[in-house]
Amino acid sequence: MRHSFYLFVMIGWALFLVACGGRGKASLALSGGDTLALRYAENLVIVDYPDYSVAVLRNPWDTLQVLHTYVLAPQGRSLPDTLPEGTVVRVPLSRALVYSSVHCGLLDDLGAAKAIGGVCDLRYINLPFVLQANERGEIADCGNSMNPDIERVIQLHPDAILLSPFQNSNGYGRVGKLDIPIVECADYLETSALGRAEWMRFYGRLFGVPARADSLFAEVEGRYLRLKSRAAFSSVSLSVLGDMMYGSVWHVSGGRSPMGRLYDDACGRYVFADVATSGSVPMAFEAVLERAREADVWLIKYNRDRDLTYADLKAEYAGYAEFEAFQERRVYGCNTARVNYYEETPFHPDYLLSDLIQILHPELGGLDGLRYFCKLNED
Repeated sequence: MRHSFYLFVMIGWALFLVACGGRGKASLALSGGDTLALRYAENLVIVDYPDYSVAVLRNPWDTLQVLHTYVLAPQGRSLPDTLPEGTVVRVPLSRALVYSSVHCGLLDDLGAAKAIGGVCDLRYINLPFVLQANERGEIADCGNSMNPDIERVIQLHPDAILLSPFQNSNGYGRVGKLDIPIVECADYLETSALGRAEWMRFYGRLFGVPARADSLFAEVEGRYLRLKSRAAFSSVSLSVLGDMMYGSVWHVSGGRSPMGRLYDDACGRYVFADVATSGSVPMAFEAVLERAREADVWLIKYNRDRDLTYADLKAEYAGYAEFEAFQERRVYGCNTARVNYYEETPFHPDYLLSDLIQILHPELGGLDGLRYFCKLNED
């Protein structure tokens, strides 16, 4: 019943926005459409029509507004005389500039990696297929995502640019002035792990693999829900703290954030579950210590040439040794230089949930072993 009500509200919202944005084109936009049933994504609506599809992205910073509307029209066909107002994207894409390694990894999973024509921030990408294709000259390095090499972008002549939007972007600089569709990948602004993962169904339509995307999401969703149900049978209830300071600030994930909800789905007691935000909150070390000193488990992510040890952690900041998880040797680290945490977990939250359950409920057993985290060594 809850999903049915939510779907009804979202369809109404989408139709209203398309009608308002179409400036007289609402009758075409609303006739004969088949709305894709999205169960978790809150900022995305997709409606299929006989000759095209419409994807409406809600503005995460102002949920009564539209971030972007896309009209996905098949390559090689004439456009209908009248279309809803929005950015026309010819699909399937075959030579896209993809800013993020997250979306590169997804396209590989969908069997559409050959459609990646260029990337940004190559030095931060750990995906072998991207690095090897770059060496062969098949994937262009278009420079820094905050200031791309505009000449390389023009030379690449991509059929679309996939990038992550940010508030008050002001048109994305020189790239935004090119006559190239910009696809704003707002999946990272969803408030649940499955909500973000469900955006793969949109990307599947962009790259001509909708059936594969729907199938992959069904696999991810099914495994995630099975893991969630399994965790609920545990009698163990451990408290958990995440991350560490960057500079002098500790960015604490809110209880309504995808990470906060992952802790909850793993039946862990997240020490900041009562922080009522879907984003993160900057805190001083003393404030975190006051709340989380007695946390049973501490999970950290870092990027280093060698794995972090307790000695390294204490040398980095002596105050870390005041946490009981440090003293009792219950700190788990994820070295993102060695594992594809950031590349995989956005669209495979089931992988991360499995790790969390194994750490927070070791008595359950029967899972595949830790994929991202491992216990810290002494030195």
